[in-house]
Amino acid sequence: MSKKNEITKEAVLNALKTVQEPELHKDLVTLNMIKDIEIDGDRVKFTIVLTTPACPLKNEIKSSAEKAVMDLLGVENVEVKLDADVPSDGRTRGLLELPIRNAIAVASGKGGVGKSTVAVNLAVVLAKSGARVGLLDADIYGPNIPTMMGVRSLPPVVGEKLIPAEAYGVKLMSIGFLVKPDQPLIWRGPMLHSAIKQFLTDVTWGELDYLIIDLPPGTGDAALTLAQSLPLSGGVIVTLPQQVSLDDARRGLEMFRHLDVEVFGVIENMSYLELPDGSRLDVFGEGGGKKLAQESGVPFLGSIPMDPAVREGGDNGKPVVIEKPESPVAKALSDLAEKVAAKTSVAAVQQKQDLSINIED
Repeated sequence: MSKKNEITKEAVLNALKTVQEPELHKDLVTLNMIKDIEIDGDRVKFTIVLTTPACPLKNEIKSSAEKAVMDLLGVENVEVKLDADVPSDGRTRGLLELPIRNAIAVASGKGGVGKSTVAVNLAVVLAKSGARVGLLDADIYGPNIPTMMGVRSLPPVVGEKLIPAEAYGVKLMSIGFLVKPDQPLIWRGPMLHSAIKQFLTDVTWGELDYLIIDLPPGTGDAALTLAQSLPLSGGVIVTLPQQVSLDDARRGLEMFRHLDVEVFGVIENMSYLELPDGSRLDVFGEGGGKKLAQESGVPFLGSIPMDPAVREGGDNGKPVVIEKPESPVAKALSDLAEKVAAKTSVAAVQQKQDLSINIED
């Protein structure tokens, strides 16, 4: 029998059934992640469709798939292409004309912990990976996103809806585009509710894989309004290591639970300052974020070191993951973005399975 006859599409699929997606704990074939199998003599080509272009384990998945197929009798060469199709969490977001597949809120219990910095850099990393990303500045009283993204105004209105600004591949919307820079917003709850609702209904977002939402500090009206108006895929809590910040972050975490929003995990910002001699200075304490995650029974996503480049990038409208992508802080933020994307994919697949079960019942 010739080598060409020894290799079949069925044999390739059977081999790939032995390869597990590490986050979803099912094989690539069952998850329908294998496409476009081509067999040419002793050569095999196929595409793996990941659940996010920011998949942190894509190289591991690719390597495992290559090995599984190379082990087939007669195979001498394997070519694997990676693609991505971000799954929707299946939630109905009726306020929006076009689908937003996943909505992720970034929250903290108090201000000054770098929540907006984290939200901006997460959004930019996801967009750099190839995902369609929107960033909603829901911090009505302290809108910093326009400054941090280096955008001063919105594009001209087309029709009856606002067009979001765009920077670094991210669509963004903020009350900061609609008021003067020095104008204070002295609004009561109903006005706040109306503004946030308009950011969802009166903005042409288009189709997005991820909408990252920068929530205001605390657990007040804005957070409640947004969670009730836009079903969230999950939330991320940002804290400092110090006890006061942890106490407030815990309140933000419990707010998500009260609203039945899955907590994807805790991020500890400004964890340490690396000194010229290579030692680390724990400016705000040590290990608080990990402790909060353990006590709350949620994942600890990781730590972000202190670096003046983060502040400089925020002031200059050039996020650190763009300006200094090889710096330790940029690499930490990129790693966190990949982890959040992975958690989002797992939640989306699980949500769709739960909906399917409920329909069948």
